[in-house]
Amino acid sequence: MIVLALGSNKAGRWGDPAQTLRHAIRVMDEASSGYISAQSSIYRTAGVGPGRPADFCNAVVSYRGHLGPEALLRRLKQLEHRAGTRSALRWGPRTLDLDIIDYHGQIRGWRGVGMNETDPAVPGTIILPHPFMHLRPFVLEPLREILPLWRHPVFYRTAEQLARDQRHQRAGQILEKLD
Repeated sequence: MIVLALGSNKAGRWGDPAQTLRHAIRVMDEASSGYISAQSSIYRTAGVGPGRPADFCNAVVSYRGHLGPEALLRRLKQLEHRAGTRSALRWGPRTLDLDIIDYHGQIRGWRGVGMNETDPAVPGTIILPHPFMHLRPFVLEPLREILPLWRHPVFYRTAEQLARDQRHQRAGQILEKLD
């Protein structure tokens, strides 16, 4: 199973952030390389990062496809580019952000359990599962909605357990379920 996370906090050519996520999900579902097998609701979430970042819209999908992780990531980055602009700032505003959360349970590039948000990402490398997803309520709650028994390949904890651990975290917290 492949799990992808979607986020947006800036309007673009496909509409407001929620409309952008819906459009991106439709595009991924209609792609010749795969399809969406399950999708979460769209959530309005607290922004993450320095200052007072704008709220985001976030969702998670389960994706079935035949592309390897590198090719899939290239496709996702192409879709992000088609959606519109992205801030040069690390946690800045973006029209669309797509991340591979899990790729068939593969573990790649992990430097240990101590990885945290300040660890620099090496450009062009894929870390699987996503190195910070277990710290992000905006990923965990939608993941829990569609795959509550999914287990983190490194920590062996379910989406339900990981979401419970992050319920008191302010950054990235769920503010509202939109649909």
